[in-house]
Amino acid sequence: MVLDSVGIGSMPDYAAYGDEPSDTLGNIVRRRGLAVPNLCAMGLGNLKPMPGLPAAEHPSAAFGRCALASPGKDTTTGHWEMVGIHLEKPFPLFPDGFPRAILDPLEARTGRSTIGNKAASGTEIIKELGQEHMRTGSPIVYTSADSVFQVAAHEEVIPLWELYKICETAREILRGPDEVGRVIARPFLGEPGSFRRTENRRDFAVPPPKGMLLDQLDRAGVFVYSVGKIFDVFLGRGIRDHVKSKNNADGMSKTAAALEEVPEGLIFTNLVDFDQNFGHRNDVEGYANALEEFDRWLPDFTRRLTTNDLLIITADHGCDPTTASTDHSREYVPLLAFSPSKTGGVDLGTRSTLSDIGQTVAANFSTTISKGTSFFNQIV
Repeated sequence: MVLDSVGIGSMPDYAAYGDEPSDTLGNIVRRRGLAVPNLCAMGLGNLKPMPGLPAAEHPSAAFGRCALASPGKDTTTGHWEMVGIHLEKPFPLFPDGFPRAILDPLEARTGRSTIGNKAASGTEIIKELGQEHMRTGSPIVYTSADSVFQVAAHEEVIPLWELYKICETAREILRGPDEVGRVIARPFLGEPGSFRRTENRRDFAVPPPKGMLLDQLDRAGVFVYSVGKIFDVFLGRGIRDHVKSKNNADGMSKTAAALEEVPEGLIFTNLVDFDQNFGHRNDVEGYANALEEFDRWLPDFTRRLTTNDLLIITADHGCDPTTASTDHSREYVPLLAFSPSKTGGVDLGTRSTLSDIGQTVAANFSTTISKGTSFFNQIV
C-alpha cells in the first residue's frame, strides 16, 4: 500500500531539487498534531522522534525507511523504483511551459488550439481559465513541478473520449528529451465559479523498461491486482485485474474487498488523496485528517489478514504541506511490514533504495529483479 507522498524527512541531496528542508509526516505532527495509534503500534513512531507519536516498546511490524536511489521526486520515479527500475537521469521538467515545438504539432493533429501552458495548480488553473475554455473549446494545458503534461477540459465541452485522444496524441509527441513521466487527462464539470474536477482522470505513462517486478511476477504466474492509479503508472503491464478509486476511502474499501476476492498473489494499492488533495494544496488539516482516517481503517483490515499474508506500507516521495512550496519533496519514505504470523519489532534500518521492497516481494514469490536487496529473510 503506497500512501502517496507521505515522506519522513529530507534526503541529504534535497537542495539539489530546489527543496527547502521538508518532513511531510514530522512537520504535520509538529504543526497540527496527529492521532495514529495503530500505525504507532506497528512502529511508525520508532522511525525517529516525533512529538505525540510514541515509539512502540514491542512494534507489531518490521519498520524502517527507504531512500530514493533514482534522481527525481515524482510518482513515476518512486513507483518504478519500487519494482526495480532505477533512472539514470530524471524525467524532464517544464517550469516555464512547453515549447511551440510540442504544442504546434499537438494543435495541428487535434484541430484545437490550447490555452494556459504554464506551471499551475490544477484547481487554480481551471478557476482561472475554465470560462475561456468553455467559450473557445480550447483545452487547458499546464504542468507542475512534476514531469507531467496535463490537459484539463470540461466534459460537456470536450467529451471524455476526445480528451483521452488528445492526451494519447500528446504522449506520442512527447518523446526523446521531451519524454515527461506522465500525460494526464484532467476532466472537470460545473459552471464558472464552481468548477470541480471529476473522477475520470486518466494517466498516460511512459512504458516501463522490461524485466521489472510486475513482468517477473507475470512470468511466474502470480496474479497481480491493482487499486487506484497503479494500473496507469505501469500501463497495465503484468496486472491481471484492476480497479480505479474515487478517493482514499474508496481505495481502502476496494483493497479490503480485493483481499476477500483474490485468493493469492499481489494486491498493489495507491492512495492518492494525501498528495493530490492535501500535499499540493498545503492543506495541513486535510492531510492530517486523511492520515487519521487511514489509521482508523487499519485494524479492521489487518484483522482480515491470514498468517500467510504480508502487508507492506510505504510511500513514493514527500509533499510537505507545511512548506511554502506546493511541489513534491525529496524525502525518505516510511517502511512498515506486518504479518499476523510474526511478532514484528525488526528494525530494517535505512534502505538505500525503494527497490528493496520489490526485491522482497519477488523473493516471496520465488523470483528476483535486477535491483534492490531483499529483507524477506528478516521478516519471515
